[in-house]
Amino acid sequence: MAGQMVQYQTNGTKTDAYLATPASGKGPGIVVIQEWWGLVGHIKSVCDRFAAEGFSALAPDLYHGKSANEPDEAGKLFMALNVAQAEKDLRGAVDEVAKHSSTAKIGAVGFCMGGQLALFAGTVNGKVGAVVNFYGVHPNVKPDYAKLNGPVLGLFAEKDSFVTPQTAKDVDAAIRKAGKQSEIHIYPGVDHAFFNDENTGAYNKAAADDAWRRTLALFRQHLK
Repeated sequence: MAGQMVQYQTNGTKTDAYLATPASGKGPGIVVIQEWWGLVGHIKSVCDRFAAEGFSALAPDLYHGKSANEPDEAGKLFMALNVAQAEKDLRGAVDEVAKHSSTAKIGAVGFCMGGQLALFAGTVNGKVGAVVNFYGVHPNVKPDYAKLNGPVLGLFAEKDSFVTPQTAKDVDAAIRKAGKQSEIHIYPGVDHAFFNDENTGAYNKAAADDAWRRTLALFRQHLK
């Protein structure tokens, strides 16, 4: 791992996070938001990949020390997420990565649960200037799309039973109806978590590589 664990202040409490910065020391800031597994190696490696591309990336530990390696346990952590606390953690994460950012605007990207939370972060913090949502889902997180401050890129999977193509289209339509910019891609023949190269059952290299290219392009265009 190229980055390191850090702590930041959130309304008087401390939140752990993984921070990776580019060789130059500062780059456009990105908040990277975990899947339902927690702040695991895959999410840290995504931060490292952003740093290698010239970004500063911070992944907050929204489960505060807990993580899971099997679906039942992950599902319990997912449903137990305190949304009010997550909002504070995400605000703090945006403020923390801003210290390492070369741009005033910050990006937010998340996967599965984190995709929905990335949308949420984009509606509760004016510093977030672009959002990438990888197959985002959480029943208790309801972003107010009218409060988005930048474009949204949605990356979804045709075979996803958690976030179906129709759900993806509905999210896209709702963001557009709120007068905001949205673009979605539904990758044919792949399933939920196709970007996670540690999930051998779901990972699809071709879709993941294309999604990564689109993610970098969005952030390079809009984080100024």
